[in-house]
Amino acid sequence: MTQSFLPTGRFIDPLTDFGFKRLFGSEPNKEILIDFLNQLFQGQKVVLDLTYNPTEFYGNNEDSKRAIFDLLCTGDNGEQFIVEMQRGRQDYFKERAIFYTSRLISEQLPKGNKWGYKLKEVYLIAFLEFTLEENSGEQYLHDLCIMDKVTKKIFYDKLEYKFIELPKFTKTETELTKDLDRWLFLLKNLVKMDKIPVFMRKSVFEKVFKIAELNNLNKEERMSYDSSLKAKWDYENVLDYAVRNADEKAREESKIEFVKNLLTNTDFNTSKIAMLAEVNEELVLGIQQQLKESK
Repeated sequence: MTQSFLPTGRFIDPLTDFGFKRLFGSEPNKEILIDFLNQLFQGQKVVLDLTYNPTEFYGNNEDSKRAIFDLLCTGDNGEQFIVEMQRGRQDYFKERAIFYTSRLISEQLPKGNKWGYKLKEVYLIAFLEFTLEENSGEQYLHDLCIMDKVTKKIFYDKLEYKFIELPKFTKTETELTKDLDRWLFLLKNLVKMDKIPVFMRKSVFEKVFKIAELNNLNKEERMSYDSSLKAKWDYENVLDYAVRNADEKAREESKIEFVKNLLTNTDFNTSKIAMLAEVNEELVLGIQQQLKESK
């Protein structure tokens, strides 16, 4: 039986679970993640090497909540990096970010009573396919830490969160002035490309294109990618359906309020109100009855 693959382009989608981990989660190709982190930190720190760690953490007892990361790495100085990709908006995303980093900090505690309180750095980097706030402006990179609200001085420099709102990154090819821009452009557009652009003729990007090429996947990898791609498409379809339903519900509620206003403040008959509100007369009569009963 011939395996039928989903229709795609030349390169994998790095914003699928499979694509994200293939690009950033491979020990033999860890220079890809190292380069991205160094571009993201922009000289704040320099990562020379990484070790990939297990991605599941359990608490001290069986009732503790399990923490599962997309990627977890330890730098050459012992600092830890959680790298996450979040497809959809979550009610408690910020709380989950705090929980994840807290779990790593608590794991640093040695067994026994003696502890010198010398903690390693912990960073959480999250690629977001949604926006954190509805009216947060055009800023797509958020660099967060614990600081004094009055003096603006950093209170603790070993815990940081870097959130990247991908929907807000809208730069075109001619606007890419640094490698971090090129990285974000690549993540958003790789699946639509058919060749390596001239402005990405750099060894690390060339390696990304090589390992992202569909023809370089074996049968098992291709099946895993197809499954991951289908899961992403299914999620997007569900999200689109929910948005359409929400919009339709909002329109219906607006019409109902319009009908109530006409019934209360005009002498129009039900036929004219139905015509103006673009609803049927039965709905107008029903709302009219509700208004009478509420008096």
